[in-house]
Amino acid sequence: MKPVEIYTSPLCGFCHAAKRLLNQKGVSFSEVDVLANPDRKPEMIQRANGGRTVPQIFIGETHVGGCDDLFALEREGKLDGLLAA
Repeated sequence: MKPVEIYTSPLCGFCHAAKRLLNQKGVSFSEVDVLANPDRKPEMIQRANGGRTVPQIFIGETHVGGCDDLFALEREGKLDGLLAA
């Protein structure tokens, strides 16, 4: 399974929803809290091609996007393939 990294903020409901979906699927992930680690936010913005909002989700080197994008992949049946590829 590819590594999953998610940039989050503890105040973000979309972040909690994305993490809940990953947990329900049994996917382990590393989390970067950009509120607690503001020095990591420029890294997130660069990796996310200018994306400034959280969550920003990466599966391997693939930038998935945010929570809505993650759920769209799940609805389309593409999330498991991306995780396993």
